[in-house]
Amino acid sequence: MDNYIVSARKYRPVTFRSVVGQEALTTTLKNAIAGNKLAHAYLFCGPRGVGKTTCARIFAKTINCLNLTPEHEACNQCESCVAFDEQRSYNIHELDAASNNSVDDIRTLIDQVRIPPQIGKYKVYIIDEVHMLSTAAFNSFLKTLEEPPAHAIFILATTEKHKIIPTILSRCQVYDFNRISISDIVNHLKYVAQEENVVAEPEALNIIAQKADGGMRDALSIFDQTVSYTAGNVTYQSVIDNLNVLDFEYYFKLTDAILAGSVVNSLLILNDILNRGFEGQYIISGITSHFRDLLVCKDPVTAKLFEVGASIRDRYIATAKQCSNDFLYKAIEIANDCDLNYRLSKNKRLLLELTLIKLCQLTEKPADFKDQAEKKNELKPVTPSQKTELKAIAEPVTPQNIVSEPKPEIKPAPQSEKKPPVKSIAGLGVSLSSLSKDDKEKTADNAVVIESKQNNELFTEQQLQTAWQTFAENLIEEKLLKNTMMLYRPKMLGNTVFEVEVNTEINKNYLDDHGNAILSYLRERLQNDDITMAIKISEAITVKKPLTSREIFDDMVQKNPSLQKLSDEFDLELS
Repeated sequence: MDNYIVSARKYRPVTFRSVVGQEALTTTLKNAIAGNKLAHAYLFCGPRGVGKTTCARIFAKTINCLNLTPEHEACNQCESCVAFDEQRSYNIHELDAASNNSVDDIRTLIDQVRIPPQIGKYKVYIIDEVHMLSTAAFNSFLKTLEEPPAHAIFILATTEKHKIIPTILSRCQVYDFNRISISDIVNHLKYVAQEENVVAEPEALNIIAQKADGGMRDALSIFDQTVSYTAGNVTYQSVIDNLNVLDFEYYFKLTDAILAGSVVNSLLILNDILNRGFEGQYIISGITSHFRDLLVCKDPVTAKLFEVGASIRDRYIATAKQCSNDFLYKAIEIANDCDLNYRLSKNKRLLLELTLIKLCQLTEKPADFKDQAEKKNELKPVTPSQKTELKAIAEPVTPQNIVSEPKPEIKPAPQSEKKPPVKSIAGLGVSLSSLSKDDKEKTADNAVVIESKQNNELFTEQQLQTAWQTFAENLIEEKLLKNTMMLYRPKMLGNTVFEVEVNTEINKNYLDDHGNAILSYLRERLQNDDITMAIKISEAITVKKPLTSREIFDDMVQKNPSLQKLSDEFDLELS
């Protein structure tokens, strides 16, 4: 059986013309060869798998070619080219700086530089992953890099340009390689598939190109993996199954449910996605990108920016026609806020579900978007029909996941009155485990909505301290905060202002860090939205610094003068 060669090696470019996605750089190098304006040192930098080392080899091969083509490419037939292709050329040396990064390795390289080439004009030294060289190795390399022999050319390649010391950068011509575009990767994968007699759907190759993130080597590796999985028939479904990529179909289903205002369908789709093993952050970032893509496809001119297969692009364009610009703007904002808050959320699934509920409610009154702009990310009251639907969800929210104050009766506002603002528990800033047991009430709703009113009830200092203690007693995870609140009690300074006097800066920081959560709870518990907290460090506490040996001795002498006589008589000294 013939030895198998992976596609990344088998289809590695051998000429500047065959390099994919780096036309500007290859044109510059070809023009330098044509004009005989070669620098003595080059630095190729950029992401992995975009052609840095490949271009370095092609450049080294081309400048030593004995019979250049009219396009200034290597002929691949002369003795120098054949020796290079057979990996026996003595004019081109490659050094892996990741494993040869010491001063001795660089000294050995410098000794070789002095020997002129036997065939061709130049000896080319390609140092890959040059950022791995030690500082001492860099310094020993400086003089040779600045003034090498006329026959020596250095090509340094790295993925981390910021780790190269400035004295090296100043001695090199720097070439920044770009990530390869999705369309260029797809076209090259089509060529490879044709050469390998592999049947591949355009949408499947597009998913591979997106997964490669601009690297051709990664794209070819994923392509080989997928070909092995599908036995030569690369389909869209097989690619997303093999790479564990979330199907576009789920995003379209979610969009349809959101546009229809169906909370239950949205949550069922989310449950299905979570059961497939996808992490919540990946889901919400995908939803954000999906709405962005819909916005891009609203206009035929910007639709060209969306690099996907033709059939998927047509579906995006069709779905985008059903969405207004205002809806997409608001949807992107809500989804992006969820993405930003996801890592800090203690109940991540609930955060995703509340986000989907907000998105479903965007389509209820499209004409009110201007009014909604003044109320950022507010959650509307759940309608009775939505409550009935929510009870049918397979995994209802339990009392341990959600906490609610007794729901006040919501009365319809007169036409002349402005609709009162609404806020969700996400804005209270209180840990779900930190509220009192009396505040917890069993509910099957996946969303708890509280009508916000302007409360200004008067309260006594005793009521304040009782609420303060209740909050502290029910803290579970924040034990340091609990101890601080149990030790220091609030004192009223006015009708709505209270002060907490602590002894240390650490205690003050605990209360400052959790101030929003404490105030949100107190304001709601005491029915007063103007409650304000002031934190003060007691001035009575003085910090004693450690005493020196002399200070300790002087203090002892004051108590017993005989110690000074004893010290003088024996000529004692303090250590």
